[in-house]
Order: sequence, then C-alpha cells, then structure tokens
Amino acid sequence: MKVNGTLINYYFHCKRQCYLFGNRLNLEDNSENVKIGRAIHENQAEGKENSEISIDNIKIDKLTKEYLVEIKKSDADLEASKWQLLYYLRCLENKGIYRKGKLQCVEKNKSENKVIYVELTEDIKIKLDEYIIEIENLLAGKELPEVLKNKNSCKKCAYFEYCYI
Repeated sequence: MKVNGTLINYYFHCKRQCYLFGNRLNLEDNSENVKIGRAIHENQAEGKENSEISIDNIKIDKLTKEYLVEIKKSDADLEASKWQLLYYLRCLENKGIYRKGKLQCVEKNKSENKVIYVELTEDIKIKLDEYIIEIENLLAGKELPEVLKNKNSCKKCAYFEYCYI
C-alpha cells in the first residue's frame, strides 16, 4: 500500500494500527467512532464548495485560496493530525499548489472549535520524508508491532478487540 494521510496519522497514533491498516486488515467499517467521523465530514461539507477533494491517493476535506483545511472529530491526537495535514500540504506542493494548513477539531461535547495552523518548511519536508521511509519499512516488515501498554487510549480504536481480546 502506498503511504497516504491515514497511514501518516496512524503511524503517530499507533504503529500497530498503521501496520494492520497498511497491510489491508481493515476493521474500520465496523467502528462507531469512524462512522461518527465520517458523519462530521459530511455535515461540514454539505452544500459547500471545495469540500472533499480527491487527488491521487489523498482526500482533502476543504481547499480555500489560502488554506488546506483538515477536519477532525476531536483534538485527541494533535501530533498525528498535524503530520497528516503536513503530508497533504506536501502532496499539493508537489503538484504546484501552495497553501497553509488549518486543522479544525470539532469537539462533540463543546460548542467551540479548536483551530491549529501549520506551514510546510524545509525542515518539516525533510522530517516528513524520513517518516514516509519509516512507514514504508514498517509496512514491509514481517513483525507486527507490539500492543500499546496504555489500554485506555485504545478503547475507541477500531482495532481494539483485535489487539486486546
């Protein structure tokens, strides 16, 4: 599987999840949290231009004149979400499209949105290339990464039952 934004996100969140998804063990269709995330994306995009754009192997939530916007259900793993957004910015830049990044976290129990801004720098591009190589090596490996020690952070994951039961 070619590295995409989802794999970038999973790599930061959980290498085991990245490995399983990247090797085509997809349990997300049964996940209530994934369904909620999709519903949020659909609600945000409804009736709006420049929403849910597919380019090669990525899906962009929204593209404006200034920003590539990524929408997340929560701010539970901002580091993973930021690197996913930076990956999308890099994919666009490779096609001659230059934007800043805007990460919107829609908290399900809060009225406020959390917004984080990112920009692609030369240092970030170098680090992103390193992460892509690490992900490719992880996916090509024969060893399934270890289960995370903090079971509480895994309870909402689509792979929870696979890993812990």
